[in-house]
Amino acid sequence: LAMANVVLVSLVQERGALGFERHYHVTDPFIRRLGLEAELQGHSGCVNCLEWNEKGDLLASGSDDQHTIVWDPLHHKKLLSMHTGHTANIFSVKFLPHSGDRILITGAADSKVHVHDLTVKETIHMFGDHTNRVKRIATAPMWPNTFWSAAEDGLIRQYDLRENSKRSEVLIDLTEYCGQLVEAKCLTVNPQDNNYLAVGASGPFVRLYDIRMIHNHRKSMKQSPSAGVHTFCDRQKPLPDGAAQYYVAGHLPVKLPDYNNRLRVLVATYVTFSPDGTELLVNMGGEQVYLFDLTYKQRPYTFLLPKKCHTSGEVQNGKTSTNGVSNGIHLHSNGFRLAEGRAQGSPQVELPPYLERIKQQANEAFACQLWTQAIQLYSKAVQKAPNNAMLYGNRAAAYMKRKWDGDHYDALRDCLKAISLNPCHLKAHFRLARCLFELKYVAEALECLDDFKGKFPEQAHSSACDALDRDINAALFSKSDNAEDKKGGGPIRLRATGRKDSISEDEMVLRERSYDYKFRYCGHCNTTTDIKEANFFGSNAQYIVSGSDDGSFFIWEKETTNLVRVLQGDESIVNCLQPHPSYCFLATSGIDPVVRLWNPRPESETLNGRVVVDMEGASQANQRRMNADPLEVMLLNMGYRITGLTSGGAGGSDDEDSSEGQVQCRPS
Repeated sequence: LAMANVVLVSLVQERGALGFERHYHVTDPFIRRLGLEAELQGHSGCVNCLEWNEKGDLLASGSDDQHTIVWDPLHHKKLLSMHTGHTANIFSVKFLPHSGDRILITGAADSKVHVHDLTVKETIHMFGDHTNRVKRIATAPMWPNTFWSAAEDGLIRQYDLRENSKRSEVLIDLTEYCGQLVEAKCLTVNPQDNNYLAVGASGPFVRLYDIRMIHNHRKSMKQSPSAGVHTFCDRQKPLPDGAAQYYVAGHLPVKLPDYNNRLRVLVATYVTFSPDGTELLVNMGGEQVYLFDLTYKQRPYTFLLPKKCHTSGEVQNGKTSTNGVSNGIHLHSNGFRLAEGRAQGSPQVELPPYLERIKQQANEAFACQLWTQAIQLYSKAVQKAPNNAMLYGNRAAAYMKRKWDGDHYDALRDCLKAISLNPCHLKAHFRLARCLFELKYVAEALECLDDFKGKFPEQAHSSACDALDRDINAALFSKSDNAEDKKGGGPIRLRATGRKDSISEDEMVLRERSYDYKFRYCGHCNTTTDIKEANFFGSNAQYIVSGSDDGSFFIWEKETTNLVRVLQGDESIVNCLQPHPSYCFLATSGIDPVVRLWNPRPESETLNGRVVVDMEGASQANQRRMNADPLEVMLLNMGYRITGLTSGGAGGSDDEDSSEGQVQCRPS
């Protein structure tokens, strides 16, 4: 009994220590002291991938030099270096679970996947089934001897290393859904439920698959006479119903044609799950970093008027269309509708004194046109007072002034939240109409503005209303001129331009059922490379980290989305960021042929020169960079200074009338 008690106490202490470690190994003071500890030298080319083993005492890297190196990062030592047998750049490296860190898997630009035995420094399996560059490898503890690859041939392949069946087969064929031009770029397995696989590919949509359902479907297809012989996927029904769920930032499908016209490519360059498996983080190339909540899902936010107001459109099954056009996109609803009837007073909810001070600081920043600072202060207050309509309304105004990519959509979300909390919020009503117009929902913006005038007749002839009315009518007139060109083209998010990128009916349905993001993280730039990562930092996913084209990496608070730290991590581009599994320890790499290790520096140590003090300036420069002409960016990378890229406002193509009149001029 005494021995049992000793074991029990030891177990409780061990669990308590583990819980303490998981909760406190990454904290705000540590983040603010994060600095460069060491540089690991050994590669002769760009380091494109990093991977910790489960214990965190080994770090593997893969490079353009076609070598993989296994490091002892805690002692800054190179333990092993071997040529992988690849003939082109290595893009992914993974330890195989349950192999005692003996088996390492690599994927490369030569379209090959190789399996290596580190104990003998030999390549023991080579798979050449892909027909284009292999970008990512994924593994899962629940699936020993099994792993997956994503490649630019549009295929997700599954591998089985058991002695009786060393082979690979197609698990998912994206070309069946999106045409021959689609490229798979990244994939990851849910750490808590290994049956779920997330895939990033060309375009703004991220896909989540149920591997069990796909396997069960394959088995049933094999039993039918029409089943395929060498693929999991039946040509008539590639995936069973319910096996896939799509996620997308709600504004991106509408923005896609504009981005395409400016040669701005949207592609998911990295996907990863939170440690508890409830959230999905996506680094969207050409845009921002997005976090999707897999538990509390939400449809993309759009505006639905009360039925009596729908003179030019109708609501069916939660979707709005306006004369069959509706800007070429079916609109989703979260069930919100504006309250009918004339608005009366606006009830005010008092904030605690410390939050009132934060709000006043935000208002002062707004008055000084420090839009990002205002947004961050409002966000800090929103986290503490999530049911205060005024904070959402004020933050929406700051988003609309800043005009970075996605800001008008975040402003629309804030307006809807403010109105749901306070149906009499005058400014939120008007800003909602302006947001709809800026997001190209022109007919809906007109209905919203008309509804606003009915609810607030004293504002019907304000300068802001008149200006927005003119903008909307001009856009409608322009739209009517080419309406015939849009007929029969299908929704913008679904339209294809040729047979090679034709979209299947199943794909259209999946896209229409997409869920929206929860949080958006801004400041970095991701346009130059298609392997740029974003990751959760901390066992409780308290922070978000991402690489950037400016050679820095960015750290945000997850819940407020506020940027808290920027560090110079590479002379050119930071692509890889892999947090240690249990310490406040971060490994990064990029174009430089080194691996850099970061941890909290001693308080006595002088501030290292890699801290980017002007985080706002760095963020603004990156927003300009994302909206620049691709040729200008190329010249900038070559060292030429482009005037238009280094001056003027950030955010690019969104324009907003500056005459705001009485309803929009300043926060409340």
